[in-house]
Amino acid sequence: MDADYPGDYEAAVAFLDRRIGHGIRPGLERIERLLDLMGNPHRSYPIIHVAGTNGKTTSVRMISDLLGAHGLFTGSFTSPHLHRVEDRYAVGGTSFGPTHLARAVEDIAPFVMMQEEQFDQSPTYFELTAAVGLSAFAVDAVDVGVIEVGLGGRFDATNVVNADVSVITGIAMDHVSYLGDTQAKIAAEKAAILKDGGTLVTGPMSKEALASVRIRVEETGSTWYRSGQDFEVVSAHLDERGWAATVRGLYGTYEGLVLGIHGRHQVMHLATSIAACEAFFGRALSEDAVREAAAMVRSPGRLEIAGLAPTIVVDGAHNEEGFRGLSETLDTEFAEDEWILVLGVRGSRDVADLVASLRGLVTHVVATQADDHMAIPAAQVAAQAAEELDVTSEAVTPTSAAVDAAVAAASDGQGVVVAGSLYVIGEARHALGLDNAPSPVHRRFEPEIPE
Repeated sequence: MDADYPGDYEAAVAFLDRRIGHGIRPGLERIERLLDLMGNPHRSYPIIHVAGTNGKTTSVRMISDLLGAHGLFTGSFTSPHLHRVEDRYAVGGTSFGPTHLARAVEDIAPFVMMQEEQFDQSPTYFELTAAVGLSAFAVDAVDVGVIEVGLGGRFDATNVVNADVSVITGIAMDHVSYLGDTQAKIAAEKAAILKDGGTLVTGPMSKEALASVRIRVEETGSTWYRSGQDFEVVSAHLDERGWAATVRGLYGTYEGLVLGIHGRHQVMHLATSIAACEAFFGRALSEDAVREAAAMVRSPGRLEIAGLAPTIVVDGAHNEEGFRGLSETLDTEFAEDEWILVLGVRGSRDVADLVASLRGLVTHVVATQADDHMAIPAAQVAAQAAEELDVTSEAVTPTSAAVDAAVAAASDGQGVVVAGSLYVIGEARHALGLDNAPSPVHRRFEPEIPE
């Protein structure tokens, strides 16, 4: 039991950090007990729950912006954070500040200590961060919570919610040791977020994955809206403003959309997000609000322009599908023909498989490793990436020094791309002086945070 519980920002962060070593422990018992002790605050507002292999965070931001542009006061939870733990939470399009986080952690701390003392059962770090958001959004009286799944779905801590709309952005091979070694198994784990009589919106996925999703839909007697059948991207092309698109939704068609972020695949995430909001409202959306939200959406660390001369792109691609999307975007949306890759990888991922799609685009690799106990050593990353891409490489740590080395090495016509572990992306963004700005499309009101 903690000798004291949070009263300021530093104490709040320390309170959370003391539980980092508890690791990943699948199961809902701990967070269900904690939330029950707290009076189940997550049942006081409607929820849109977002799962999927890639695009979850971006989709949460898109859905939140779409709802905010329609006048709803939203609370959103994403993970992991790139810089500070409070970046996981936003209300009204604005990330929590230190005071907001301290208050939110202080609200749940007595219940955490009660659980640890009475039941000898300590929540994990992720369970705590999820509980902080679910509680804080109730205190802030949000109109709707938009909640991102952390890992998988079935045993993820966020699966305590009974969502009004569930979303699966797509299925690809990732976290196979936890979720299964086929798309069918992975899809089944993610589809487990769907509850009896629910509503599900799914982005593009393989027939194998769709078959697993269908089983869950039938088990729960849910309504299912599918990409390519119930909604679709009618057209999308690049112009000087970005991706100009027309989307056919569940209830309406939205023309003249211009997406404010890079990546053709993000247009599909926008379509899925529009369908999710239509399913939530049960009607067509305001075309003007959709246009405004599409133009203003931002997704830090996802195909983000972090500098010019040379062009610097930071992207949280951390699996093969993500790297394929990165490769396509670099090839089609940027003038540079050659790129220097700053790469950091964590866990048991195969470095060669990750970077294979960048062959022919990357001329040099600067491998690094984040301050992360699961990071693959930079020298190992450098050797494996160089062999796969048939380029030169070097190992440079820390991440800030790796970014500096890549920028210094870039000649005219070359760009710098930072990819791999989200821990590396966070450290690179910090080194480049980036921070998360509020979304301008949430206009209703600002939350009142007591001092």
